[in-house]
Amino acid sequence: MQMPWRLASPTSSQRSTLSDDLRSALTREILRTELLRATVLLITVSLLMTSMLVSYWMFPWAIEKIWRGQFSPAPLLVSYVPLLLFELSVIATLRRRLALGRDLPKIGRYIGVLVETSLPTVGLYMHMNIMGSAQALAFAVPFAYFIFIILSTLWLDFRLSLFTGFVAAAELLAMAMLYHPPGFADDPPPDLAFHLIRSVVILTCGVLAGAVGAQLRRQFESSIAAAGARDHITNLFGQHVSPQVVDQLLAAGTQVTGETRKVVVMFVDFRNFTRDARVRLPGEVVVRLDEAFAVLIDILERHGGIVNKFLGDGFLALFGAPIEDARAAPRAVAAAREMLAAMDEHNAGQDWPLRMGIGIHIGDVVVGTVGSPRRKEYTVIGDTVNFASRLESLNKEFGTQLLISSAIRDELDAGASDAELLGSVPIRGYAEPMAVWRLG
Repeated sequence: MQMPWRLASPTSSQRSTLSDDLRSALTREILRTELLRATVLLITVSLLMTSMLVSYWMFPWAIEKIWRGQFSPAPLLVSYVPLLLFELSVIATLRRRLALGRDLPKIGRYIGVLVETSLPTVGLYMHMNIMGSAQALAFAVPFAYFIFIILSTLWLDFRLSLFTGFVAAAELLAMAMLYHPPGFADDPPPDLAFHLIRSVVILTCGVLAGAVGAQLRRQFESSIAAAGARDHITNLFGQHVSPQVVDQLLAAGTQVTGETRKVVVMFVDFRNFTRDARVRLPGEVVVRLDEAFAVLIDILERHGGIVNKFLGDGFLALFGAPIEDARAAPRAVAAAREMLAAMDEHNAGQDWPLRMGIGIHIGDVVVGTVGSPRRKEYTVIGDTVNFASRLESLNKEFGTQLLISSAIRDELDAGASDAELLGSVPIRGYAEPMAVWRLG
């Protein structure tokens, strides 16, 4: 009988929460990349400025030759200080916004692009006045636009990178064609085709940088969405979910439907744990449980089971749900045997040895999500669950550690040669006695 639930599909309120979380996480990642961009830009310009001053100090004759004897550190520092102050303010703003989790306004980003990308234009203006148009346009400053275009990819916004390329191309073309510094009448007139082609190349670089930034943004979105999907599955199936199960559920997507299904249910409980815990410190109790659960759950996962619920000093485990498994019964029994052996080994040398009781049954259960619109949990419901719980409790009566039902015994074939029938046992909640088997 098919049930109408979809296990992996969040409700509308959950989808809204997930999308809000996605937007918030994406905003933080974008702010981090913008902070990186501003930091790298400031460091790069500072290093270039320092290199220029050091070169002038070490090789003044070479610098004077390039600048036609008119080089002065003052104009460099005058143009650098405003950029330094601007970028420091940008970095401070980004850090503040990142701490608050609030995005920058779009207009602020475009103003930042315009201010930063105009810096090479200011440098070009000073060089043209010193060197003349021809030499300045052929020198290093026009290449500085590419620094800003490359770093614009960290905006993760195609439009901003395109705007960076456009500002760089337009300002370079305008300076080449419209500005003619005095004192250099012998310079050849500017060639429109030459400078236009160069500006088109710069604009193309802006387009390519934007494409790269957009691709990086899509990868960020995919990564954050995948992390959100994993968190959703973890919340749905409990705090401890096998990575293999998570991967299978993610691969199945939203088409994993709830249903009445044949599932192996295993209950695990530590005998007399509550009594022993009364005489121990709370921290000691938690540490002891964590140590034991770490041993058992590792074994459980390796055999294809999942912990559906922790029940204080025990847990409910499932085989065959949420991922179907034709060999759920033998896997569950193999896991139980290994868990018992591992606990015997784990108890060696412990001042607080733990003794387990395990009950395993197989049958039809209703599997689905139950809870409020804000918090849902994957669960199994049905008589199979109740009977497995009763089986586990019978370990106290028989002094055993592993009891199975006849339904499990029938599924094991040759794997139950050591099964011992304890008879038809009266079980609370059942009108007729039920056959119970012990496994050594």
